[in-house]
Amino acid sequence: MVKNFWSAIVLIFIGTVTWAQQTEPDSVKVRLLDEVVVSDTRFPIQRENSGKTVIRIGADELRRNQGRSLPELINTKSGIEISGSRGRAGEVLGVFVRGGRGRQVIVVIDGVRVSDPSSFSQEFDLRLLPLTSIASVEIIKGASSTLYGANAATAVINIKTKDAPDKKLTGNFSSSMGTNQTTADQKYQLNTFENSARVAGSSGRWDYAVGFANRYADGMSSISSEADEADPFSAINLNARIGYKISDQLKTRVYASQAKIRSAYDESFGLQDAPYQFQSTQNRVGINTVYDYTKGSTTLNMAYATYDSENISAFPGFFKGKNVIGDFFNKYRFGNFRTIAGINYNFEQTQFEEEKEFSFIDPYLSLVYFNKKGFQLTTGGRLNLHSEYGSQFVYNINPSYILKRENGYFKVLASFATAYLTPSLTQLFGQFGANPELRPESNQTLEIGLEYAINGSLRASAVVFSREEKDFVFFDNVNFLYNNAENTIQARGLEMELDWVPTEDLTLKANYTFTEREGDASIRIPKHKLFTEIGYRLSKVFLISANYAYTGQRTDTDFATFTEVPLEAFSLLGFAARYEIMPDLLSVFIQGDNLLNTSYTEVLGFNTRGRNVKMGFALTFQ
Repeated sequence: MVKNFWSAIVLIFIGTVTWAQQTEPDSVKVRLLDEVVVSDTRFPIQRENSGKTVIRIGADELRRNQGRSLPELINTKSGIEISGSRGRAGEVLGVFVRGGRGRQVIVVIDGVRVSDPSSFSQEFDLRLLPLTSIASVEIIKGASSTLYGANAATAVINIKTKDAPDKKLTGNFSSSMGTNQTTADQKYQLNTFENSARVAGSSGRWDYAVGFANRYADGMSSISSEADEADPFSAINLNARIGYKISDQLKTRVYASQAKIRSAYDESFGLQDAPYQFQSTQNRVGINTVYDYTKGSTTLNMAYATYDSENISAFPGFFKGKNVIGDFFNKYRFGNFRTIAGINYNFEQTQFEEEKEFSFIDPYLSLVYFNKKGFQLTTGGRLNLHSEYGSQFVYNINPSYILKRENGYFKVLASFATAYLTPSLTQLFGQFGANPELRPESNQTLEIGLEYAINGSLRASAVVFSREEKDFVFFDNVNFLYNNAENTIQARGLEMELDWVPTEDLTLKANYTFTEREGDASIRIPKHKLFTEIGYRLSKVFLISANYAYTGQRTDTDFATFTEVPLEAFSLLGFAARYEIMPDLLSVFIQGDNLLNTSYTEVLGFNTRGRNVKMGFALTFQ
């Protein structure tokens, strides 16, 4: 059955590419070949010159997904599963990329890594960031510690927030409301609300931006129970930035942000309704300074962040952490070469019975070579100098070859890269099972892929990957201690992507992922996953779209018996429409999710959303 399913996917993929060659439109509004990506080299290059299959979510896609959360949108991309994103708003998220765990994914915002040192695995909480503040998202998969440092083992989610426009004063306002209900509770009450406002502009050498966003959801219980008591979620975001152009070559920007979330939740052991609550506040300030010169640029990024969280439950606790992260690097171009040389500094501190901290300094170097005949090579290395466990060296080798055609290109790519994961402060010094003798976890990724593009109307890619994890940190229930595992974890899979514009008004996006993990329980990681979306522009101001998502069988842990339980596969249908009442000024949207009101389980014992409807507007003045 599995073989037949996989074979059908491959045949559909190949057939679509073949048909697209025969139906290439004369002109299209979307030029896929002109798309610029940054994350895999940290230089802005055209996608065809990239040695990776970078996922890019641009301004247009973000606009079309108004009303969704960032985890919901990322969950539609190849190789990624975010458990909790289909459940009650505010549910704890599990990020699984290429068969890995959340601690192997890092989030970068405006060039600086963000992480919570007070959490068990130092992950950044994606619930803290509203979609309305984002200008673009790029995701590179595989080991990427050479360019991005600690914990970049399976993916880097590189987020760029909105810049200030050239005009003196602009404003963006949006609002949405909708239902928040399970399959069994279809009352269609308005229980979710989201609002945002942003004012930004430039005058002379100065630029500025101030933003606000709030989200609130109610009406759903965290767990599935007879009492079914609602567990509300709320979030508030504030941000401000100001920039000054000191000269034509030197510019600097300072920024500050605050994010607050409050989420009610239930007792997961025994799956009972409970009046529990989690509260968290993140404060962040930073500076970005860039000096441009003829052959390159020099950049300094510095950020200081504090995290204060409280868990109100049967096991209450306060969690306080702070970090300082700096990245100083120089980019230089000469001939067919691009180089980056830099040094990265991380200081992490959290409060247990007493303050505990660690720091590390990483010098790194990366080189990109472009050959006019189509050969490209990206390679580099990073030396991690850690205050607790010593040193760790990582590197990457990423050759690719592009065969350019008159109307497109064909690309072959390969990559081998290593990564390291630092044990968290909780694992090293925490109050439960801490082990200061932990070693860093090491990861490596091998991938081989193909990418084919036609005249901006089609891009199709397929990548095979193989990952290996050694010394991964786990909690030993027998000895009640964090430890390094002696066995090796293996993960392998296939990722296929298709972006197709058969006519000026019709678009098709599709991706398929096959993932296998061996060596431990691969809980909540689907073996097969498929997402496809069709969009049609009825007129210049009216766009409709429909999507289909298939999530294959996976397992979860039953904490009552500590056994693995299989979870059935499920399929979801969605629909959206967007209408510009006043082009570039006022637009409205409506979207429907889980249109067939399918009942399914994402996390054992927890609720998932049934059929839901959301609507809203976006207003821009300039």
